[in-house]
Amino acid sequence: MAPLMFGALVLVMLFGFPVAFSLAGLGLAFGYGAVALGILPIEFMGNLPLRLFGIVSNELLLSIPFFTFMGAVLERCGLAEDLLEGTGQLFGRRPGGLGFAVIIVGAILGAITGTVAASVIAMGVISLPIMVRYGYSMRYATGVIAASGTITQLIPPSLVLVVLADQLGRSVGDMYKGAIGPSLMQTGMFLAYTALIAIFYPKLVPPLPPEARLQRGWGLWKKVLWGMVPSVVLIFMVLGTIFMGLATPTEAGALGALGAIVLAAIHKRLTVSLLWQAMDSTMRVTAMVIFILVGSSVFSLVFQGLDGNRWVEHMLSHLPGGQLGFLIAVNIFVFFLAFFLDFFEIAFIIIPLLAPVAQKLGIDLVWFGVLLCVNMQTSFMHPPFGFALFYLRGIADQIFKSGAISKPILSRDIYLGAIPWVVMQLMLVAVVIFWPQSVTYWLDKETAVDVDNVQIEMPADLSGPVDDAASAASDGGLPVPEAP
Repeated sequence: MAPLMFGALVLVMLFGFPVAFSLAGLGLAFGYGAVALGILPIEFMGNLPLRLFGIVSNELLLSIPFFTFMGAVLERCGLAEDLLEGTGQLFGRRPGGLGFAVIIVGAILGAITGTVAASVIAMGVISLPIMVRYGYSMRYATGVIAASGTITQLIPPSLVLVVLADQLGRSVGDMYKGAIGPSLMQTGMFLAYTALIAIFYPKLVPPLPPEARLQRGWGLWKKVLWGMVPSVVLIFMVLGTIFMGLATPTEAGALGALGAIVLAAIHKRLTVSLLWQAMDSTMRVTAMVIFILVGSSVFSLVFQGLDGNRWVEHMLSHLPGGQLGFLIAVNIFVFFLAFFLDFFEIAFIIIPLLAPVAQKLGIDLVWFGVLLCVNMQTSFMHPPFGFALFYLRGIADQIFKSGAISKPILSRDIYLGAIPWVVMQLMLVAVVIFWPQSVTYWLDKETAVDVDNVQIEMPADLSGPVDDAASAASDGGLPVPEAP
């Protein structure tokens, strides 16, 4: 029944039913169907309440609303505007300068918001009109904004890394540390690509005209520092406390939410409306995640009860090529799944099936999780469910209607502009597969213990302590212990 259950899942997903309810409905239907056929005992379904209680009592998942709230507040508090304006002025004198600014600010926003939507929307609204106005290629402009926003999924404190850590049974801190190397390499790839365009095709990414530049001096650096310093402080509050062992991810998320409110107050944008919108966005995202998690737990419980995990393990562990063959097959599978499922759905449905096979093959699960996170970046960048492209599509219409740009942005330019960036994301997948140290280098090294050299020394004379114990016992009227 396990293959039939998996096939039914694919079928209902193709029909477009809501994922959370499809998972739960299939789980219950196949579960009680198996009970009626005598395949499963009725007592097996009694595990469902325990599973659901485990979800709602999981303190790690509490970090999701904290990080979501932090990103929602920062999206509206003016921090992105300050960052983009300062770095744009800093690099704008050179060809590709605005592209460099968007990539750098995308990485910084990723390190303080943890949500793709906040980064893409903020940078699209602010930088897209400027880039189009000053002659940037439409395809480059839309591509760099969407891709820089998706770096957020890989850079800690990414919500995807939190979910993957929970599903793989690894600490969030290790997942964050493992993602440092790939996120830096991804940012470097994007910067290198922009530099190559600036060198060989400078007309596609022209510098800012003289009248749009600030004079170099303290005024320029003041603008840059006004955006950078609060960001660095907030990054330390969120990530530094986790890496130093001073706070759990949930506690760090609470600090980040408080820091976001303080930044909004500094920018004089802390209003009841802002807080209400941030809380509304947080409620919607958190409810979506929890419902998908509940549905996937019901499905996976029944699927494992029907020996589905054995079926998947047998199918994947016998692929040609061992570990490498498994990794290549899994990444191709996840890449095409991302055309139809978003990253939360992939994490909750697919990862529990793949993790036992990876562990059996001797694959480090932190490395495996970071690798899949790199791959799932592409889910934001290709059709039909590329959310970063959807965000840009909506923003582009609003920008044109407002009169900020003179011509409309075509969907064709948005989708074609995303292709080079998707290729670079897939290149990073290959780098992480063939260079595992890009992930494992940042993890805490386990101290090797040579058991052959372990020495246990015992006191030469035990009479003293025994006599003392006997004396103390006799003074207190207690029985005197026998000497060994």
